[in-house]
Amino acid sequence: MQHDAVLAGIRDIQDEMIELRHRIHAHPELSFEEFVTSDLIADCLQRWGYAVHRGLGGTGVVGTLHNGEGRAMGLRADMDALPIQEATGLAYASKFEGKMHACGHDGHTASLLAAAKYLAEYKPFKGTLHMIFQPAEENGGGAHEMLKDGLFELFPCDAVFALHNMPGHPVGKFGFLAGPYMASADDVIIRVRALGGHGAMPHKAVDPVVVSASIVMALQSVVSRNVHPLDTAIITVGSIHAGKASNVIPDSAEMHLSVRAHSAQVRDLLQSRITELAQNQAKSFGANADVEYTRSYPVLINHVEETALAREVALEWLGEAGLIENMVPLTGSEDFAFLLEKCPGSYLIIGNGEGEGEGGCMVHNPGYDFNDECLPLAATYWVKLTERFLPLNP
Repeated sequence: MQHDAVLAGIRDIQDEMIELRHRIHAHPELSFEEFVTSDLIADCLQRWGYAVHRGLGGTGVVGTLHNGEGRAMGLRADMDALPIQEATGLAYASKFEGKMHACGHDGHTASLLAAAKYLAEYKPFKGTLHMIFQPAEENGGGAHEMLKDGLFELFPCDAVFALHNMPGHPVGKFGFLAGPYMASADDVIIRVRALGGHGAMPHKAVDPVVVSASIVMALQSVVSRNVHPLDTAIITVGSIHAGKASNVIPDSAEMHLSVRAHSAQVRDLLQSRITELAQNQAKSFGANADVEYTRSYPVLINHVEETALAREVALEWLGEAGLIENMVPLTGSEDFAFLLEKCPGSYLIIGNGEGEGEGGCMVHNPGYDFNDECLPLAATYWVKLTERFLPLNP
């Protein structure tokens, strides 16, 4: 870790904040169930002098700190865990069966809390700072729910920023990319209704399994033949359920799809073609297909000016060596996209580690853990970004 890059005031509290991160990690809470976590966050912010507002999006917490007249900015961290059984063997591993901080939200929360404590003590800015602790990033669109409850009406921001750890990149290096950065994520259920029968007499039935198999194969042509070769499009059939016995042709089958894109136009195209193809493919067999298409997270689009500023802060602080080179869009999804639809801002990443060692395990994996070396660097970055966006002497 770049120890000399960490602010002295952050270095003084980093052990305390790492201990807090371990505490959150050991007590993971799923989407919209972050009651203990939000209690902990609210207690910290109140003790440090923030005005605390609770209940946005159910369990969301917003801590506001004023220091004179000026602009307002928001910094966001997500709080929820995943329904995964932890297999790290860590001393602070999850105490709850089937729940785990497998995406680093414990580290995002602790990093923002460390910055919050520093900023409250030293107040190296002029204006208004909103610390946004969001529920349900993993499942349920907590950002959208906070917006529905009036997030930006109650706490207007001139810009909003968020950070996510990223295994596979060197520890503590920061990555920035303007424009489309994270993919949209839509969920699709295709229900094939056919005619069941005896497995020994398939000619007297319409087999929904065969229909489903044909739909799966035909779906591959949407990406390869309908979408421009230089555009991103992903159609994943994650599950197919049909029947229970080898000698019985069921009367229905159900398929679950994940669909992703990096533009609204491709997103619309995918919805249209998937729906048409599934229905017409089923008809060609004498069956019917009902398509339930649910739009989940939109494309995350980083604003150009705010992303340039965010990158400049890291560049001046760490130099070129502190930046991740050749950043490209990611096909994962992130509900911070909802906030960026309403307010200028940027979503950035910090490297969590490479290879098979500490920090290198990919997120959403039973063996993953947020790398504690990232915490003081992420906290220091938030402080430096705040100082740049809300300068004491503009």
